[in-house]
Amino acid sequence: MPITLSILEVASHHPGQIAIAGEDSRLSYAELVEDSRRVFAVVDALHRAQDAPPAPAPETQGIPITAVSVESAFHTSRIVAGLAGYRAVSATIDPRWPLEHRVNVILATGIGLVISDAEDLAPALRERGWGGTIISLPEFRAAEQGVQDPDRGATPGGTPLAAAPTVRDGGEPFLLLFSSGTTSAPKGFLKTRDQYRANVAVSGAYLEPLPGVHTLAPGPVSYSLTLYALIECLATGGAAHMADAFDAIAMARRVHEEQITRVVAVPALVQSLSDAARRDPQRFASLELVVTGGANLSASLREGLCTVLPGVRLISYYGAAEIGFIGDSRGGDGTLIEVYEGIGFEIRSETGERVRDGEFGTLWIDAAACSDGYLAGTTDAVLRGADGWATVHDQGRIVDGKLQLAGRAGDIVVTGGHKVALPEVERAFEGMPGLGAVCAVALPHPRLGSVVGLVVEGLAAGGAVGGAGGADLAPVPGKDALRAWGRERLAPQFVPRQWYRVDALPRTVGGKIRRAETVALIEAGEGERL
Repeated sequence: MPITLSILEVASHHPGQIAIAGEDSRLSYAELVEDSRRVFAVVDALHRAQDAPPAPAPETQGIPITAVSVESAFHTSRIVAGLAGYRAVSATIDPRWPLEHRVNVILATGIGLVISDAEDLAPALRERGWGGTIISLPEFRAAEQGVQDPDRGATPGGTPLAAAPTVRDGGEPFLLLFSSGTTSAPKGFLKTRDQYRANVAVSGAYLEPLPGVHTLAPGPVSYSLTLYALIECLATGGAAHMADAFDAIAMARRVHEEQITRVVAVPALVQSLSDAARRDPQRFASLELVVTGGANLSASLREGLCTVLPGVRLISYYGAAEIGFIGDSRGGDGTLIEVYEGIGFEIRSETGERVRDGEFGTLWIDAAACSDGYLAGTTDAVLRGADGWATVHDQGRIVDGKLQLAGRAGDIVVTGGHKVALPEVERAFEGMPGLGAVCAVALPHPRLGSVVGLVVEGLAAGGAVGGAGGADLAPVPGKDALRAWGRERLAPQFVPRQWYRVDALPRTVGGKIRRAETVALIEAGEGERL
């Protein structure tokens, strides 16, 4: 992993420099090196003490897997970073996943040790015959305190302090990641150290995780965006400031107190950042760069941040955890991507042929950071084709040499013989007065096969109520106003034919709207027809 060499070098030359900081705890680079020796000592002892340890997935080369599934971003970060310099594979599992998903990924991948405070997990694993070890975070921290340094005298039977971390072989797997987990079965895949070194080389060239830079990465470390922000900071000798959750007030305080110059966060947090900066822009005086990823950044969010913090630059990157960084957008709505140098990209048809520029199809990528494939125990899905190129089935087209994204396969629908990109429909309604969040969906139609519908979030007509600070929340615009707005901005085949209102659109924890669940709401009759 790229971070071990960097950690050791910074610890040697600048031992007091901050490596990882939480909301009430922090470790310098020198402290992180010593902390890693205790972390691995406990992890290694717990694995070795098992009578019938789970067999790790064969793709791990027999290396035991340790999973962290706790709310604390600081402790998750230091454990993952601590294990990186040893023969170990780490995984982060979101504790908010459904119990079934958490149990299934542990069993399917052969995870042998889980650090978790969830009361329901241990009984569920035992019922399934799991032979691993589960330990709470307080128990794990207590075990760390009991690790003994032989050079300072040791009690017989105690856990000895591990040797110092070292730079491992590049082909060795070290990190187990998952593609999802809230509604669909998670797919597991591994990253080798060489693959992450390649990823750091790309992000280091474009996303500015520079030596000594203080980066704030709020949110669960189970998010690949947050986890990678941690890794790239340590790999480049920066300071990673972690936070357990998205909290605008806490974020403003930490930016001010820690003199944060760079924030890495999901697009949904950009609005919170803009709102906090509007109340007190001086608290963000040190901030220079905001990096977003994981979802599309709307033009309105970009404009809102630029208005309140005109000196702050915003980069919206595109990538996939399985593949790595692919490109970024530095203006507009983030859908027209400048692909990074050294990354190959093609748009292919369903049968695998390359399509002409301007036509929609499936995006295929050639990148050194790409994982070898999904773990067979978690899915039969294929990541790489026979030519070594990979796809996560994102859809797009090439326009003037740039990549224009159109969502996942389910985001492209055919209606009346025309291909329609549902995200493009949604973007057309950005900025409409009185309109909040929207979700474009494909609904069955007896003659056309399917038609485009738009589901808007908000109050019913005549239902205005007091909002935050006493402000009234207006009802959503009517169907005629919505249709007129769409006709002015969309090609005829893109204009929605059906219109619905719901009180709240279903979302992920990170704020991304769930299209499939929205369709299910409408089909269940839970949306009001406009």
